[in-house]
Amino acid sequence: MTAGASGLVVDVVVGPRDVAVRLEVEDGETVALLGPNGAGKSTVLGVVAGLVAPTSGHVALSGRDLTGVLPHRRQVALLAQDPLLFPHLSVLDNVAFGPRSRGSRREASRAAALAHLRTVDAEDLADRRPAQLSGGQAQRVAVARALAAEPGVLLLDEPMAALDVDVAPAVRHVLRTALADRTVLLVTHDPLDALLLADRVVVLEHGRVVEEGPSHEVLTRPRSAFAARVAGLNLVPGRWEGGAVVHPDAVVTGLPSASPPGEHAAAVAVFSPSAVSVYAQAHAGSPRNGLAAVVTDVEPLGDRVRVRTRVGALALAAEVTPSAAAELDLVPGTRVHLAVKAVEVAVHAAHRS
Repeated sequence: MTAGASGLVVDVVVGPRDVAVRLEVEDGETVALLGPNGAGKSTVLGVVAGLVAPTSGHVALSGRDLTGVLPHRRQVALLAQDPLLFPHLSVLDNVAFGPRSRGSRREASRAAALAHLRTVDAEDLADRRPAQLSGGQAQRVAVARALAAEPGVLLLDEPMAALDVDVAPAVRHVLRTALADRTVLLVTHDPLDALLLADRVVVLEHGRVVEEGPSHEVLTRPRSAFAARVAGLNLVPGRWEGGAVVHPDAVVTGLPSASPPGEHAAAVAVFSPSAVSVYAQAHAGSPRNGLAAVVTDVEPLGDRVRVRTRVGALALAAEVTPSAAAELDLVPGTRVHLAVKAVEVAVHAAHRS
């Protein structure tokens, strides 16, 4: 992949932090940066933002070398876990700050701010002060403020990590819309963020790129140790047909999320291995998805056993007790039946299908 003159190219060494990374983000592409704590993800964002000086190498945006360019002149916006809104300004004036700082008149800046607030479904918050906002509302406003700065690249550093679990899906849904056709580098630990927001995934370990590729490919067929740990969720891609995700090797019913797919649209069913039951024979019962599978690997996982299987071309995992694994004689090659309740399956629209 070549970002060319219209994207972001990072090719840097930060000696004191033992980081040596080359990555590219094409114009209009979202790339998720994954890796364990200390892998160098925030260092990479800091270098792009101009907050960390590389020992050697360069950063280029739209063909422009950013070496020595001050942070506020880089056309880069950084959004972190903390929204960092100006407490003395209204929501509208917070978002209008970017256009105003570029020289736009007050009226034009406010009009642009309202448009960006509308994008993140926060127009009704325009007159409030930051202290009057919930965590999810504040983060939506922070997204609007970052977009209003019209950056050449938007850097997102764990933007939903500080949000309550019941708020994060709504903010993720807002981001899906707001990030469309923008150039974005996203740091996250959540596989759903990578799956639903990013076109590609780049995995860092010990300051080096160890894996990269399309989001779905990396998360379903990981090659690095960290990606394998992150990709603990079962993911079944397909088309949303009559209330089910239809894949050539499986049909999975589930509950549409806050970003539901349209009929016949690309979709993905997501469920935890802990929600999967394993039987020797097909199991009938409450509304369940039943899948015939072949065991490919069995590994200890604390007081549980992770059972990896194949359903045609799909790799799916389940978790069972050691006694169940012994009773079912689970070894590579064993034929089993997997069952997962529909209520345990979340269905999302696939990213930019």
